[in-house]
Amino acid sequence: MIDVAIVDYGMGNLRSVEQALRHVAPEANIVVTDEAAVIEQAGRVVFPGQGAMPDCMRELDARGLRSAVVHASRSKPFLGICIGLQMLFEHSAEGDVAGLGVLQGEVVRFASNMQDAQGHKLKVPHMGWNQVHHLTDHVLWDGIDQDARFYYVHSYYVKPQVDTLIQATSDYPQPFVCAVAQENLFGVQFHPEKSQAAGLKLLQNFVQWNP
Repeated sequence: MIDVAIVDYGMGNLRSVEQALRHVAPEANIVVTDEAAVIEQAGRVVFPGQGAMPDCMRELDARGLRSAVVHASRSKPFLGICIGLQMLFEHSAEGDVAGLGVLQGEVVRFASNMQDAQGHKLKVPHMGWNQVHHLTDHVLWDGIDQDARFYYVHSYYVKPQVDTLIQATSDYPQPFVCAVAQENLFGVQFHPEKSQAAGLKLLQNFVQWNP
C-alpha cells in the first residue's frame, strides 16, 4: 500500500517535499512518481510545483497525468503546494493558460507598483517569510499558531470565485489568499517543506487527515 504519492511532472522541488514528509511520517510508504497508476493507488496525494504555469500544465499533460491528478483531487486526501495549488483553478494570467478547473476562480499577478506602509516599493516575486492568518479551524491548522510564519516564493496568487474555499490569508501589502480547502482537498501558496516547525506540523496534520 502506498500511503503518500508525490506527483512528479518534472516541475517541482520534489526532494525537499519528500524529505519533509519522511521526517513527519517515518513509518509511511512515501513515493515520488510520474505514473498515473501509482497516483490512483495511493492513499493520499501531494501535488507540488514551481516554475511557470504554462510549462507546468504542458509537462503534466505530456506525462499523461492530468486525469489521475484531477481524480485524486476529488477522491482522496490531496495537498496542493505553490503552483500545485494554482494549477487546480480554472485560469491563470501567467501565460493566459487554462488550469485543471477543479476549483472555481483564477490566478492573478501581484501589481508591479505595490508599496509597504512606509512607502517602500515591494518586490515581485514575493519572496521570504510571511505571517499566515487562519480564517477557519481546519484540522490542518491544528497545533499551528495564528499568524505563524511560512516561506513564500511567488509572483501570482489565487482568487477563488467563492469565499467558502478560503482558509487563510497573508498580507503583501493587501491580504491575498494563501490557503484554500474543499472537502478532501487542501492547497497552500507557501512552501510547508521549507517552513521549519510550522510547515512540518502542517504536513504531519495532512498525513494524519481523514476527511
